Amino acid sequence: MRTALLQSSGRPGSVVENLKVLDEAAGRAAAAGAGLLVAPEMFLTGYAIGDDIARLAEPADGDSADAVAEIAGRHGLAIAYGYPERSGDDVFNSAQLLSADGTRLANYRKTHLFGCFERDHFTPGEQPVVQAELNGLRVGLMICYDVEFPENVRAHALAGTDLLVVPTAQMHPFQFVAECMVPVRAFENQMYVAYVNRVGQEGEFDFVGLSTLAGPDGVARARAGRGEELVLADTDPAFLAASREANPYLKDRRPGLYGPLV
Repeated sequence: MRTALLQSSGRPGSVVENLKVLDEAAGRAAAAGAGLLVAPEMFLTGYAIGDDIARLAEPADGDSADAVAEIAGRHGLAIAYGYPERSGDDVFNSAQLLSADGTRLANYRKTHLFGCFERDHFTPGEQPVVQAELNGLRVGLMICYDVEFPENVRAHALAGTDLLVVPTAQMHPFQFVAECMVPVRAFENQMYVAYVNRVGQEGEFDFVGLSTLAGPDGVARARAGRGEELVLADTDPAFLAASREANPYLKDRRPGLYGPLV
């Protein structure tokens, strides 16, 4: 499945403008043969928007979700995107996956909140593994800081995730996560990882870009630079199966030794 990574911060504070950016990117991605478009963390509203996070938060099935579903259906490709999710009195940093016909397939709430900014504005999620079947692949969802916890990604590997989709808001000086950690996570867990970042200055944060799709061999199939960009790469089920057969990491685990970790 060809996967398109939309590296962009959109227009922080404007859902309407961000939907336009998403629509335009979906058109380009579909024209290039993509079956999935991934947008960054909090793409629908912007990330560093302070109290506007709560004001712009919507339910998972809200008006913005309907608008994204319409975009997916019109262009004929699945879309994963980040947004602030309103559920009762709580606001979650969430990511949602919609199919090419606009069906809501999965919704994930970020489990590991990064820094005071996120802890002040969001409630942490409690479900570490969220998956859906898409075009013959088992797709898992995670958000930014979550991928930096090896236990999180290993849980996805044990649950059979083939492609881990990670909308992110990775900032300076932590670019080593995109450059080094993400390919290692893909290799040690034998999966594809699509890590899709914001770019440029936003509030107090300087987002570093460097979005990547890494394969189970630890090699980046696509790597964006530091500006706004749409990059594409393929996830190959046959290559994934062969890699899993050759790599013994998951088969050689000894879970009985790992009790002290938890």
